[in-house]
Amino acid sequence: MNFQDGAPKVPPRILCIGLPVRDLTFRVNVPARGSKENATHFDEICGGNALNAAIGIVRLGGRASICGPMGDSQETSSRYIFDKMAQEGIETNHLIHMPDLVTPISAIMIDDTGERTIVTFRDPELWKVKLPPTELLLEDCAAILTESRCAPFCTELCAEAVKRGIPVVVDVDRAMSMREGLLTASSHLVFSSEPLQQTADVTDDGQALQKLAKLTPSFLAGTRGPQGTIWLNEKGGLEETAAFPVHTVDTLGAGDVFHGAFALAITEKQELRQALRFASAAAALKCTRFGGAYAAPQRTEVEAFLGEHADARPA
Repeated sequence: MNFQDGAPKVPPRILCIGLPVRDLTFRVNVPARGSKENATHFDEICGGNALNAAIGIVRLGGRASICGPMGDSQETSSRYIFDKMAQEGIETNHLIHMPDLVTPISAIMIDDTGERTIVTFRDPELWKVKLPPTELLLEDCAAILTESRCAPFCTELCAEAVKRGIPVVVDVDRAMSMREGLLTASSHLVFSSEPLQQTADVTDDGQALQKLAKLTPSFLAGTRGPQGTIWLNEKGGLEETAAFPVHTVDTLGAGDVFHGAFALAITEKQELRQALRFASAAAALKCTRFGGAYAAPQRTEVEAFLGEHADARPA
């Protein structure tokens, strides 16, 4: 199975909008309040939803350009992240330095099951960023991938992209207002399960999707980790894409890799079921190794994995 047969000869460029983060990761059993615990491993990597997704996109054969606010240009974290993105081949010319501010930083604890606990500091002033001109950002842009928390500074851009027929994929990892601009300034809304239920004020994922479908023309889906993805087809019917069973050692960045792979698949005109399986496979492979999004798979690995699981069917 080769998904690249119908892909453009020039890889599509996906604009990833978000806040890059400097991640300090520890492999450790999360300590009790007031106690101390020794970590078995430490690593320093880049993170943040958009940056992680960009890494996944490039590894899978696309082009990724990242846009969003960072701290002061002289800050150590800022310089570190720029160096790492250059190594990954991610375009950084649309990042905006905010004088005297701090680039987001996270302390991440990964336990024996691969589950992660994250503490992040994001300077509230970062949300006052002004993005570069719309014409510049949408030039040669095959799709936009953003996260719901960036709505204050990217909704207008996303609305213009939709108007021009450019797909806008939104990673929703917090509850949204039912009047949220991104509900309509998007083409694909992919929720995590908890914010999906909180947004719709419904405790069932399927019912939540159907309630939100009355408010937006966007494709709607909810990711549920090892339980797979639930989504609405073009007729409004509920469907499920099963997760691939793997030995999980690190879930950090898996959801972001999923979103990056899904956005890339959309630009390649993959059918929705195929796109979701492609994204699920990329996320599953990432979970089998440590390193956050730096453990994201190459395109050949995903295609081989899908070939090995060609008979798998949704639950």
